[in-house]
Amino acid sequence: FSFSRAMGIDLAHKHKKKSQRSAPKSRNIYLLLLVRLYRFLVRRTSSRFNELVLRRLYQSRVNQAPITLRRLHQLVKGKTSKTAVIVGTVTNDNRLLTVPKLSVAALRFSETARRRIVAAGGECLTFDQLALRKPTGSGTILLRGRKTARKAYKHFGGAPGQPHSHVKPYTRKVGSMGKKHERARGRRKSCGFKV
Repeated sequence: FSFSRAMGIDLAHKHKKKSQRSAPKSRNIYLLLLVRLYRFLVRRTSSRFNELVLRRLYQSRVNQAPITLRRLHQLVKGKTSKTAVIVGTVTNDNRLLTVPKLSVAALRFSETARRRIVAAGGECLTFDQLALRKPTGSGTILLRGRKTARKAYKHFGGAPGQPHSHVKPYTRKVGSMGKKHERARGRRKSCGFKV
């Protein structure tokens, strides 16, 4: 009797790692309490909204990009009866001259953003207040800021100086952007090549 037919292929699974977080790295007790609350809601409701909020609560601060009042206003235009939900920070934007009446739930609000929302007759909710009001997330809009708005993203990509690369170089100091500073390659034969 041969065992080879019954046995499967021996795959090396020891290097496989789930990249998605199953808990936040942060030790912030208020965040951990929110995680406990939304784990309960995910278990007891069949709401996709709660699953998404929980997953975003696990994320690092870099992935919880902030959103400005101006961007928030653009995204909820015509839907002001709904509650905007942001798993991150809501910051002020001076370019928005008049703030409409908004209902916003977020992890954090900058002082000025909170003051302007409340002054316009709106409300700033915490996630535990949101869970009591809308346990399934009905009547809400889940939003998030742009991750690539960080200055660091300007330096990501192909090497600066390469043909068709629009990557910002890490220069030595502010203002050193002459022909010799981080600009030589590709501009003259003596430095690699000339375009």
